[in-house]
Amino acid sequence: MSTHPNLLSVKNSLLIVVDLQTKLSAAMPEAEAELMTANARSLVEAAGLLSIPVLLTEQYPQGLGSTDTSITDLLSEDTLIFDKTGFSCCAADGFTDTVANTDRKQVILVGQEAHVCVLQTALELLHLGYQVHVVEDAICSRKAEHKFYALQRMQQQNATITNYESVLFEWVKDSTHPEFKSISGLLR
Repeated sequence: MSTHPNLLSVKNSLLIVVDLQTKLSAAMPEAEAELMTANARSLVEAAGLLSIPVLLTEQYPQGLGSTDTSITDLLSEDTLIFDKTGFSCCAADGFTDTVANTDRKQVILVGQEAHVCVLQTALELLHLGYQVHVVEDAICSRKAEHKFYALQRMQQQNATITNYESVLFEWVKDSTHPEFKSISGLLR
């Protein structure tokens, strides 16, 4: 059976966690930051169960600290973390080469801030020919309107706006999937 090319596939997906750093999250509205972190954590855990590669970036970690431990505790030891000072993840040394070397064309973005690092990364990856899926309930900005207009702008540039449950269900595709029970346990 042929499937729609915009449906996510385990074999073609790459999850990128953008700057989900504790000090940066502390500047976000508390409820939004908690939702973003919880949903990103579910996606990272599912990616581990399904052998989907995960890449992390950290914006100026000397000042903003490292990635939230609730995320890093779920990762394998060989997960790459890219330090950056540029806002697009693509500005980090070796990042675009690493993405290319995964040989995966569907990039799922989670993290912060929606209107800065997530937006610039999405636009750069779209320009490089990737299919970009932005998980709206796993991204955050300090101001709701900044997130709203960032999502609108990314969608206008052909990024797919999705939510964490859609990603999980697209990855397993069927309730008979061997990991379905584990994945469905990640839903809140």
